[in-house]
Amino acid sequence: MASITYLHVRARSGSSSAGRLSLGLTTFPCRLGRSGRTHLKREGDGASPVGSWQLATVYFRPDRLQRPRTSLPVSASRPEDAWCEDPHDGRYNQKITLPPGEGSETFWRVDEAYDVVIPTSHNTRPRVKGAGSAIFFHLTRKGSMVTAGCVAVSRQDMRKILARCNAVTCLVIWPPEGGPPAVLRRSRSQRGPASPRPR
Repeated sequence: MASITYLHVRARSGSSSAGRLSLGLTTFPCRLGRSGRTHLKREGDGASPVGSWQLATVYFRPDRLQRPRTSLPVSASRPEDAWCEDPHDGRYNQKITLPPGEGSETFWRVDEAYDVVIPTSHNTRPRVKGAGSAIFFHLTRKGSMVTAGCVAVSRQDMRKILARCNAVTCLVIWPPEGGPPAVLRRSRSQRGPASPRPR
């Protein structure tokens, strides 16, 4: 099965948390932030940031499921794995290690959301304090219709999606107004006009 470069995420309406994730001609239902989508992400606003975000390492709960099949880097998560969401901490928006049970964004949650969790490149180069942290691609939670700003799909769909991801795959969150994110518009304009066909 061919790998895919972009996972396109579009919501049903401007402020909706219900959306569709498309790779090629295949689409899957997904969930977005409780506040919809935003061009100006701020810590704790509950919105999914518009843009193109590269997928990083796939972390999975080895006590709950088998290692996912994907061309992305894969690592078994541990009870002490967590993510720093404190803008005043020098480790802001980075993976950290904490005693099990401490910290609000631990990878070993009671629910199933982070049984598979993939950090994205959002607010990483550079890291700006307060510009949003822990923007992940993860699993949906039973009974929940929203995320805190991430993108989530079912376990079954995640398995199918990861099978087509590789080191260059990006999660593209489209803006509420419907046009492509600026990064895609730039990449298209940089291609220039098509070369004439030889006669």
